[in-house]
Amino acid sequence: MADQASRRAAREQAFALLFELSFHADAAIETLLANAVDADRGEPLQPDPFAVRLAETAAANLEQLDGEIAKRLKNWKLSRIPRASHALLRLALCEMLFFDEIPVGASINEAVELGKRYGDEEAPRFINGVLGAVARNAAVESAAAETAAAEEKTDANPGD
Repeated sequence: MADQASRRAAREQAFALLFELSFHADAAIETLLANAVDADRGEPLQPDPFAVRLAETAAANLEQLDGEIAKRLKNWKLSRIPRASHALLRLALCEMLFFDEIPVGASINEAVELGKRYGDEEAPRFINGVLGAVARNAAVESAAAETAAAEEKTDANPGD
């Protein structure tokens, strides 16, 4: 349980960094960290290593993440998404695409929970809808790849 709580706190730190990045698009995560303050203590933030890795991975792949998000939007433009929701979508999608050790459902659930805390009243449903569409598409692509691989194996070994 402590591991889950620390992972949640790390995600919250990563979210704060990605949210801040939306105001300072040219800033490096390292620079944002240097200026970050722990709101509870009023002291410089002691960043969680997972939060830093997650934020840096997301920042390095913003174009890809935004492209995936944009593909799932219906009657929306990326520029219209509230900053908090956008940062949470980037965070969860980064986990889904680049952190294989994290279950997709956990990434979606955590983003929805953070959306309840930091987004508007529509944020949790919106975040869940976009990330659910990504997850469904990934599942379909994975199943298609497995089927193609099985068919290729069967074609290569017709006597088996």
